[in-house]
Amino acid sequence: MRPLALVLVLAALGGCAWLVPKLQSPQVRVVGIRVRSANFWQQRLRVRLRVRNPNGIDLPIEAIRYTLRIDGRTYANGRTVRRFTVPAHGSAEFNTYVTANMAGALLTILSGGQGRPVRYRLRGEVAVAHDLLHELPFDARGQFFVR
Repeated sequence: MRPLALVLVLAALGGCAWLVPKLQSPQVRVVGIRVRSANFWQQRLRVRLRVRNPNGIDLPIEAIRYTLRIDGRTYANGRTVRRFTVPAHGSAEFNTYVTANMAGALLTILSGGQGRPVRYRLRGEVAVAHDLLHELPFDARGQFFVR
């Protein structure tokens, strides 16, 4: 009886795999950064992000958590505060607000305001609002201009 029960459980678990959609990780990019307030010890920034959904279904997003690195140094950690949906094969832009405490990176960002791009690396997870999925990782490199 036990071997039969084990086989039935394994078959049931294997059959559930078709219920979980195979989703590609969304592409998350920095569109721009605006310095809201700053002093030597702490900077409050508005980080504008764009999420592109490469999947054929809408992507309901609970939250995006990320780490922003500038010039190879961790500059800020951020998180979205509202749920939103990115349409299938579409994109969405939104603002996040972060507090950073690294004067050297602030100087790098401000120097980008003089017409030079600022290089970054953005890593994190997209928390998907779906019963069977939890998080999709992303890792992006690029450049932005300070607005």
